[in-house]
Amino acid sequence: MAEPVTTMPSLQRKVQSVLDELVGTGAETGLQVAVRHQGVLVADAVAGVADGRTGREATPKTPFFSFSAGKVMTSLIAHLLVKTGAVGYDTPVVDVWPEFGAHGKATATVRHVLTHSVGVPAMPGGIGPADLPDWARVRAAIADAAPRWRPGTETGYHSYTYGFLVGEIARRATGKAMRELLREWVAVPLGIDGELYFGVPPTDLARLAWLEDAVPDPVIAPPDGDAVLAPWEMQPSAALGNDRAILRADIPSVGAFTARAMAAMNAAVLDGRLIDSRQLDVLTAVAFEGRDQVFGNPVRLALGYPLGRIGTSPDETPTTFGWLGGGGSHVWADTATGTSFAMTKTRLTPHFDTAQRLADLTAAETAAQA
Repeated sequence: MAEPVTTMPSLQRKVQSVLDELVGTGAETGLQVAVRHQGVLVADAVAGVADGRTGREATPKTPFFSFSAGKVMTSLIAHLLVKTGAVGYDTPVVDVWPEFGAHGKATATVRHVLTHSVGVPAMPGGIGPADLPDWARVRAAIADAAPRWRPGTETGYHSYTYGFLVGEIARRATGKAMRELLREWVAVPLGIDGELYFGVPPTDLARLAWLEDAVPDPVIAPPDGDAVLAPWEMQPSAALGNDRAILRADIPSVGAFTARAMAAMNAAVLDGRLIDSRQLDVLTAVAFEGRDQVFGNPVRLALGYPLGRIGTSPDETPTTFGWLGGGGSHVWADTATGTSFAMTKTRLTPHFDTAQRLADLTAAETAAQA
């Protein structure tokens, strides 16, 4: 039975109105938004279709493949590894993964992985999208990669390598794959099994939303001479997000989820069910500030998350942490108001206008209740 939305009815109405407007004008085709405030579900809205080919309607239980928004799940597993004592934030990666120390990476720690400061932001040469399901091949290539900078000295967005770094640490420390840990440590205890995935079981593939590129279709240009990431690592495409081999594979840099489950997961982070208040303080503290060596923008990172939701001023003291997903999805949690927000959608846009509009609306409403 669906959990009823019984408080903050104005937020539910406003969010649903925005979603209906976006679908009605053709700006979007299918969306989900879920918000929890102080642990209570205060918005659970959906509009449009999950599959434009068939007209199948989107529902709150439709999982959406949401690219890097799935990194909130990756980072949470890393923090749960620390909680269980499997590793520490300052554990050298080579303590659990000795091969990773090649070419000067022996000083890299779990903390460096979480702050994207290890120095291997790009997939090594020869690794393309079709190779991502081959864990052993990708793991070996990353272990043998030479870092672009000395670990811990710079930061740069580790688009796909991030999930394999956390994932291999998890495999070595626990003997289990990320998809197993996500289910055992998060989804089953919270009652959201079947709504959070690293690798979708074949029997559940038909439930997923079908992604579509914004019009016109994106043109993936060859990288320029200074580019760090390959074009496919920087620019999401519906072809990649609908690929059954990709969807079925354990690739914990990207993930599929429902907005409702994601909001529930982060609410459990905020209220102490998954980690305690002391670890939450560590998780949300500024861990690295600098210029991103991939994109060139200034960044402020916590352990595993960019700080500040989309649209907030860099001068503000950040109380939110989360991830944007290529194509326009957005997941964040706010320690100041106890708010957990998740938005995902079918149409992959090169901007985050929809995410910012809904995030601003949610932040304003929940701040008024704080």
